[in-house]
Amino acid sequence: MRWSKNTPPVLLRADMRPLYLAFGMIFVALGAVGAALPIIPTVPFLLLAVFCFARSNPALEQRILDHPTWGPQVKDWRERRAISRRSKVMAIGAMSVGAAFTWFSLGVPWVYVSLAILGISGTWIATRNE
Repeated sequence: MRWSKNTPPVLLRADMRPLYLAFGMIFVALGAVGAALPIIPTVPFLLLAVFCFARSNPALEQRILDHPTWGPQVKDWRERRAISRRSKVMAIGAMSVGAAFTWFSLGVPWVYVSLAILGISGTWIATRNE
């Protein structure tokens, strides 16, 4: 295959659209599981789904963006890289509960790993725009 300036990048070629569509569907399914289970996040999976749908099926991308519950959070992240204060508190709280659960169930050595993850990701979440 000859490459020229007009050749699209490999990840944007038309033959990649079914792959992006499949990954988008998988991420939507994981987001739906996250909506039902408190330990799995929802919005990060929907962000990945929107990324995939933007490259494969813009109608599905728009459906997520127009969703009354999840759409505003996805739009805030896309437009301003912002996380609402309520979402920040809930995320850091859930990670704290996970660290406590780790401590009671797996013991002290694993709690250090859990606390390190909590510290790094909690700091990252707390420093995002609101």
